[in-house]
Amino acid sequence: MIPRHRRAAAATVLTLALSAPLLGATPAVSVNAAHLAPRVPYSSGLELPSPTGPYPVGRGTLHLVDRNRIDPWVPTAGSRELMVTVSYPARSVNGLLAAYMTDEEAQLLLEARGLGGVVPYETVSGARTHAHVGARPAPGHFPLVLLSPGFSMPRSTLTSIADDLASRGYVVASVDHAYESVGTAFPGGRMLTCVACERVETPQEQAAVVRGRVKDMSFVISELANGRRAGALSHVIDPSRIGIGGHSVGGAAAAATMAADRRVRAGVDLDGDFFVCPAAAGLGGRPFLMLGAESTHSPSSRKTDWLEAWKHLNGWKRWLTVAGAEHFSFTDLPYLAGQLGLSDPAVSLSGERGWRITRDYVSAFFDLHLRGISQPLLNGPKATHPEVAFQQP
Repeated sequence: MIPRHRRAAAATVLTLALSAPLLGATPAVSVNAAHLAPRVPYSSGLELPSPTGPYPVGRGTLHLVDRNRIDPWVPTAGSRELMVTVSYPARSVNGLLAAYMTDEEAQLLLEARGLGGVVPYETVSGARTHAHVGARPAPGHFPLVLLSPGFSMPRSTLTSIADDLASRGYVVASVDHAYESVGTAFPGGRMLTCVACERVETPQEQAAVVRGRVKDMSFVISELANGRRAGALSHVIDPSRIGIGGHSVGGAAAAATMAADRRVRAGVDLDGDFFVCPAAAGLGGRPFLMLGAESTHSPSSRKTDWLEAWKHLNGWKRWLTVAGAEHFSFTDLPYLAGQLGLSDPAVSLSGERGWRITRDYVSAFFDLHLRGISQPLLNGPKATHPEVAFQQP
């Protein structure tokens, strides 16, 4: 979620990022995760960064329904629904690549940003991914990482980091929270838009979004880790190694989910305030990484609650800020905008550099805490990453 004082700037950046990467789900209800994402050819000039791990990437989409909860934004809709993209290490790949999104999702995004009729929706919906639908999971037992996007943003804005983690040996579940994005396709030909955007203004309402996402994420963990909806993936998920991360309010949800759900061992917040009080409390010594823009999330900033959160984190922790970054630098948006020559001139960090920094630190964090692999990158400043400062308030 973006605080009111930053919404105008964020909207400007998003307008510049014409090609916001959205991976829509076809209106299917099969429980087999390996056969739900749409198959489309690569047809536009846009492309996500290639995954850097040793595994090819498979992808599926799940429609999950929590019948024990009524949707908080549209109670008349009945049970709480979620769309989840699952990226995973594949044994081998062939066939067409998974789609970014449906044409209708692309059109809604462009219209929401005042770009309807300016940028063809096919440019967005035809952007190239690097994940293959229907690929067989690789043998093994892999950690599970959940990702939650920023408020009003679809899960696909975190596609690059999801697919890169999958290529490194993680099963990654990226979650769309119903009625909290500009447009997400659900089964039955339904397109759910951001009802919550018209209702969230006060700090109490912002905290309610976080608390709702906590319930969403815990439900997804149960559905995947217990093998009820993961299909073939249930055999390769290691339920003893679960991590969580998110951008903006998704980062707040990561910390709050850890506090509420002991199954989650490690968490990452990408440029998100915490919104709940006390911030980042209750993690019980579990590791947490805060990675954000220097301009808004340095210890000297008065518009963030990261200092409060830092005081409550009592385990392994890092507070990293990135010079020249802005709110969306930790998502796919600037990377794709750069390909269209639409980078924001006010942001000195390039989309490609922002992606590399996010990839390197997020993957290092989960490799250290979910796989036990030493990560010197996290020990202090590095000449290879001069933009990144280690804060010690």
